[in-house]
Amino acid sequence: MEASNSRMQTFGQTEINWDKLDKTKFYVVGAGIFTGVTVALYPVSVVKTRLQVASKDTAERSAFSVIRGILKTDGIPGLYRGFGTVITGAIPARVIFLTALETTKVAAFSMVEPFKFSEPTQAAIANGIAGMTASLFAQAVFVPIDVISQKLMVQGYSGHAKYNGGLDVARKVLKSDGIRGLYRGFGLSVMTYSPSSAVWWASYGSSQRVIWRFLGQGTDLKEVAPSLSTIVAVQAAGGIIAGATASCITTPLDTIKTRLQATLFEG
Repeated sequence: MEASNSRMQTFGQTEINWDKLDKTKFYVVGAGIFTGVTVALYPVSVVKTRLQVASKDTAERSAFSVIRGILKTDGIPGLYRGFGTVITGAIPARVIFLTALETTKVAAFSMVEPFKFSEPTQAAIANGIAGMTASLFAQAVFVPIDVISQKLMVQGYSGHAKYNGGLDVARKVLKSDGIRGLYRGFGLSVMTYSPSSAVWWASYGSSQRVIWRFLGQGTDLKEVAPSLSTIVAVQAAGGIIAGATASCITTPLDTIKTRLQATLFEG
């Protein structure tokens, strides 16, 4: 019992529960960090999406050749096609995701605690349930944004139609197929991102605990809280492990989903 309390106490030093979280800072800082990361990585999404929907005559082109083509025809702004739409919709989707994630995680930990699993196993199950649930909620907002942004990313490329911004895309999709058109690929998105989110958060939560144990943390009631740099390093390592694990599931289905969302209702 004391050993269990020790583990709870130690991991409590490296994690902040939802009831103790400063919600204002959580959402404001989280939105800021998310926006910054999106700005940095968005060109990668544009290039990836173009490669995924390329026709046979351009399928062999490399990422570098796609970048050169974008810069030649549209300059730097070409690498950020659809960015405004993504930010407008992705921030509320992210808020929904994080809220559902943290609240579900608390409930999931309480649910699995009576089974007396090991700490990494408890973390994997609770985080996995929370990640999957959060993804399900977020997809309701994110899928229409994803459909619009992907059409903007590939407009004029490899035979795809051109648009006058996100509203023009939404108007044409609604005219062609109604609200259902904005949810094109919703089922596949859920199939792609919900298991991926579950695997990511399960791997992230459990791998951190394995690393902490490897470092000797969580075995002594008298041990002091780890330094901030150590916490950041362990969380970063957990993120790398989680990302590598989840990508094995996400990539094939993501390619199919992108083709489905970006290639229909053209013209």
